[in-house]
Amino acid sequence: MESPERTATRVRISRRIERLSADSAFVVLARAQALEARGFNVVHLEIGEPCFDTPANIREAGCQSILQGLTRYCNSQGVAALRSEIVNEVERTRGLQVPIERIIVGPGAKPLIFFAILALLDEGDEAVYPAPLFPVFQSAVAFAGARAVPVPLREELDFRFHMDELRAHITPRTKLIILNSPHNPTGGVMTVDDVRQVATLARERDLMVLSDEIYDHMYYEEPPASIIALDGLDERTILVSGFSKTYAMTGWRLGYAVMPDWLVEPVVRLINSSISCTPQFVQMAGLEALTGPQGASAGMMRALKDRRDLMIQGLNEIPGMSCRTPRGAFYAFPNIRRLGTASSELANLLLEEGGVATLPGTAFGPEGEGYLRLCFSTSEENIREALRRIRRVVSRLTSG
Repeated sequence: MESPERTATRVRISRRIERLSADSAFVVLARAQALEARGFNVVHLEIGEPCFDTPANIREAGCQSILQGLTRYCNSQGVAALRSEIVNEVERTRGLQVPIERIIVGPGAKPLIFFAILALLDEGDEAVYPAPLFPVFQSAVAFAGARAVPVPLREELDFRFHMDELRAHITPRTKLIILNSPHNPTGGVMTVDDVRQVATLARERDLMVLSDEIYDHMYYEEPPASIIALDGLDERTILVSGFSKTYAMTGWRLGYAVMPDWLVEPVVRLINSSISCTPQFVQMAGLEALTGPQGASAGMMRALKDRRDLMIQGLNEIPGMSCRTPRGAFYAFPNIRRLGTASSELANLLLEEGGVATLPGTAFGPEGEGYLRLCFSTSEENIREALRRIRRVVSRLTSG
């Protein structure tokens, strides 16, 4: 009989798991919390979530739904009442009428992105994406056995594509263009002309588009353009959004997608086979978010604009750093190249010596080298203190 030790040495995780990368924000959060447990004061700029509470009316709706017994299994595609209101939301914000049958509700936007990519891509397919970008896209494409092809976002274009570069990365194997506007980590927003050019490219090359619009309500000038609203794009676009950012509902885990009708059943099958359904009481809270008062969200954006301006001004006053003004989301993406220090090294110094938790740009791919990501969805007091600490660490670097 074989010993347990010998049997255990033959057990290995699957190779496909190696294709997945962890979300670096949670890795840095764990390190920061370990420092705090030892009595070290840390200003948190690493986690990308609103620092505001979920509005009271939404919390109340969730609690009432639990008390009413809405705690059982429900439709894997999402309850009809919420999907119907999402239809209205898409019409209000994108000017597009879509049938309720094309709406899917999931436990956050991230699983819907993952499931859509798994249902769409085969081995040998290629997906182009804006780089740097939220790591789940590269993980999902690689997990599907396809190839993720980065197209750089240019700082001189306010972190937008150079369209000739995008076209140059399209090959006969390309099946999917991934968009994210407003963008994480840079805060860049595609212009109307950008979106139109991508739409033309998708039509000409017969490509699908996955448009991550989780920050759709988080903009500081004009509303961002949505590609799904353009002529002929609604049947070749996967629109993903959710409630985490707009309504400060990150922990509730609630997202939605609008998909072409032929993709709905495969994605719902993946939901059914993995998570069964999204809790109904959470969906009822989402319904209240869409139909209830919107004042809390509007107030949050007014506060975020002030905090954005405070953060960007402060970063641009630190010698060796420069930062574009983000037009959406709640991230600053300062250029640190003049400091001559790698992004990961500076992020480590800021955490361990300065007590400021940030993310290196490389957490979003190698194209992020030379940058940091800082979330300014925190108090103005925290932003001012973080800027003081960053300046102190940077001054030691430049004077040494």
